[in-house]
Amino acid sequence: MKIGILTGGGDCPGLNAVVRGVTKSALKKGWEVTGFKDGYRGLVENRYIKLEDRDVSGIIIRGGTILGTSNTANPFAYTLEPLSEAGSPKDLSALAVSNLKKLGIGALVAIGGDGTLNIAKKLHEMGVAVVGVPKTIDNDLSATDVTFGFDSALKVATEAVDKLHTTAESHHRVMILETMGRYAGWIALRSGIAGGGDIILIPEIPYREQDIVAAVNERRAKGKNFSIIVVSEGAKSEKGEMTVSKVVKGSPDPLRLGGVSYKIAGIIEGEIKVECRVVVLGHLQRGGEPTPFDRWLSTGFGAYAVGLIEKKQFGRMVAFKNFCCTSVTLKDAVTALRRVRPDSQEVLTALSVGTSFGNSRYKV
Repeated sequence: MKIGILTGGGDCPGLNAVVRGVTKSALKKGWEVTGFKDGYRGLVENRYIKLEDRDVSGIIIRGGTILGTSNTANPFAYTLEPLSEAGSPKDLSALAVSNLKKLGIGALVAIGGDGTLNIAKKLHEMGVAVVGVPKTIDNDLSATDVTFGFDSALKVATEAVDKLHTTAESHHRVMILETMGRYAGWIALRSGIAGGGDIILIPEIPYREQDIVAAVNERRAKGKNFSIIVVSEGAKSEKGEMTVSKVVKGSPDPLRLGGVSYKIAGIIEGEIKVECRVVVLGHLQRGGEPTPFDRWLSTGFGAYAVGLIEKKQFGRMVAFKNFCCTSVTLKDAVTALRRVRPDSQEVLTALSVGTSFGNSRYKV
């Protein structure tokens, strides 16, 4: 057996651990492993390396991916030079499939989020033997309880909330921390709870400007002259839309969210005589070494993916449910986003300890 592996979409801690898990498990069975460079771009442009045991030795502790990645190299709408160009997308999926056949690759492991796995699903429908592995710091794939990369991003965000407390309290400021997460508020919610955030704003609970101001004023009335606000990049008001920083053509999800924290700061400073400072974590959440949990989870995902290949169970994604690995169809994996339920135990917990979600309708 000769298998291929690629890492697509945004980078995150744990990718190398999955590459290692797949490679070591496959080599132990006597298989060959080919790593495609820069995600689906390497598959389309036929750029790859042969992975041996020495290539993956020691990479479990490293963030990023030794294979490189891309979030714009969609084989079904390819816009990258020299094979295509921006504004003139080409369907080069047949070329990608042909490259796999020429290399004699019997199965492909695609590691990524919803965009990468949607492409994997389409390739499977064209006859490619594909197994998916769920990667996203957003934790927004509904077919798995958790995705690798999320725990590492959560650690970074929580540490940031912790560190903002001292400067906020010293200067009597409102400190606003903006996290990633796209359309799901998991990072903001859990880091806000873990770090003791006073106000948490997430996409699933649209905020009211007057309720954010009221929450800050309520703390000030109690003698608390500082507030910590944790804002998911996808947060929006009841009347507004998400804040888009830019549009990246050719990407499976072209909208790049960001900047809502500055909007919140403007709202507060416009109503209260208090200084607001904004910290946008951005790609800091994607960097650094993976947490022990993500290393453990990624290794398990990689080994389980090889097991699916051995059983010829293709068109499936490795999933983590009830604290063990299993699998689901790629169709089920990308059908719906996993988002925070406003009536969930986590939200109720935050409300119970006095956290505001910027909307007075949500209270205990």
